[in-house]
Amino acid sequence: MVVQLRADRSRNPLRIGTHEIDVNGTGQRYHVRGSGPEVCVAIPGGPGLSWEYLRMPAVERRVRVVYVEPLGTGASGRLPSHPDGYTRPVYAEALDRVLDHLGRDRVHLLGHCHGGLVAQYYALRRPDRLAGLILHMSSPVTGPEQSVETSQQLDRFVRRNQWNPALPAVLDALHAIQDAHDDRTLTAATRDALPAQFAHYWARRDELAGLRSKIRRSYLAAPEPIDDRADLPGLRVPTLVTAGMYDIIGGTRWARELHSLIPYARLLLLARSGHLGHIEEPERFAEGVLDFIAATPARQSGKLAA
Repeated sequence: MVVQLRADRSRNPLRIGTHEIDVNGTGQRYHVRGSGPEVCVAIPGGPGLSWEYLRMPAVERRVRVVYVEPLGTGASGRLPSHPDGYTRPVYAEALDRVLDHLGRDRVHLLGHCHGGLVAQYYALRRPDRLAGLILHMSSPVTGPEQSVETSQQLDRFVRRNQWNPALPAVLDALHAIQDAHDDRTLTAATRDALPAQFAHYWARRDELAGLRSKIRRSYLAAPEPIDDRADLPGLRVPTLVTAGMYDIIGGTRWARELHSLIPYARLLLLARSGHLGHIEEPERFAEGVLDFIAATPARQSGKLAA
């Protein structure tokens, strides 16, 4: 496979800013923020969520973070088969090309939600490229089993907020996400459903008001169900698993299952978080991530340009 780089080869691929490479004729963007000797590549969720919501300023204070803008999402290119064809092997191939371009022997890899599914798939197949793996609100399984658990967690969210007059609009938005088939409708519904992603959204509404405009989502066809439980005991990459106690995507069930399946994995429980613990408890989240990265250094030479 031939990879052509659109970016100037003389430009440092880890310089702060936006970069783009060409992967088999499709533009793949990534964005570099932060500083420090270690590099963490971050994959957003969705699928289809753009990278901005995943910004982790508290982590960026000590780590160079590379935020991938997945194929088919945001300003990255779309496959000829769009909105179909965005499988984990496709995402993993694009990630391989990003890591090739970064020129680092090994990096830390963080995946949020669906990004975690991509990250664990990649780690199972390319452990040699990773110093560590961070599964942020991920799961070992999707499909009907996950849907049942999510439904139960959503019922708990409804009971906690049953007297809130804003609740019906959030539930309508969650249903609209399932019915959306274009970027604009899906983005609007995802923004309107945001309160369900937080532990205590309405108590922090003023603080979180700026997040809504950062949510952009591209419509992608639903991926096939996933079940990695048979493979994860063979994972040989140091792993940190995070979980929000109020996460309606599954609460702590899937995090505890990942923790039990992956040898020697660490578990970080965020007691006051829903699905977006890096926003809800940024310092606690960063402390756990930075401690993990410090314990699993890539030990590569060379300085990173600002």
